[in-house]
Amino acid sequence: MGIHASAIIEEGAELHPSVSVGPYSIIESGAVVGEGCRIESCVRIFGATRMGAHNRVCHGATLGSEPQDLGFKPELSRPLVIGDHNHFKEGVNISCGIKSEAGTRIGSHNYWMAFSHAGHDCIVGDHNIFANTATLAGHVEVADRTFLSGQVAVHQFCRIGAYAMVAGVTGVAQDVPPFALVDGHRARIVGLNVVGLRRGGFSQEQRTRIKAVYRLVFRSGLRPGEALVRAEQEYPGPETQAIVQFIQSSRRGVVSFQA
Repeated sequence: MGIHASAIIEEGAELHPSVSVGPYSIIESGAVVGEGCRIESCVRIFGATRMGAHNRVCHGATLGSEPQDLGFKPELSRPLVIGDHNHFKEGVNISCGIKSEAGTRIGSHNYWMAFSHAGHDCIVGDHNIFANTATLAGHVEVADRTFLSGQVAVHQFCRIGAYAMVAGVTGVAQDVPPFALVDGHRARIVGLNVVGLRRGGFSQEQRTRIKAVYRLVFRSGLRPGEALVRAEQEYPGPETQAIVQFIQSSRRGVVSFQA
């Protein structure tokens, strides 16, 4: 496909020779676009963006744009670093960084549906799915293989643990622990992300262990610290360790279990 005659590639932008750019797209000076990337029509890639290989950016997406922060000044810009094999659908918006030296970081093999958004200084892992208009505020951390459904809104500084699933139209104001399924106007744990765990190759034994740990931590009536210690003693395993470490490192607190 090559570079369309109407596209604007500013001097100082670095594009691998294999990159294709559609009509009316703009790639600013300083941007780096890796091998095999496909930039479709009316896309804008801002200068703070560093993109790996084989990413697809669909119509109207904006990558590395100014963060939606009233205190933003251009001299405070930090990079947006993107891995490989991501797919950004129509109207996706991802901000550059502003507060941390590393900036905004997106891993590999993520699928961003139409009009989803990641704010400044977010850290996103690999193999995640963000449904239409799913929104991450600034400084959100998303692990690997999560699913955020349509119109999910995640509060700034929250974390989403690996293999978690957030149901549609859910507001997430606290950390979502690994493997959980959360729902509600304000997110509550309603069960495990069983479908995601099965697709991820988790055995029945592993799923049973995860369920037992959550029952102990949230339903036993024990104090959190005591419950976490007992979980490690009674249900040893990597899944238990992931849950315990996630909860212990939480700064905003963890979403509660629906009564």
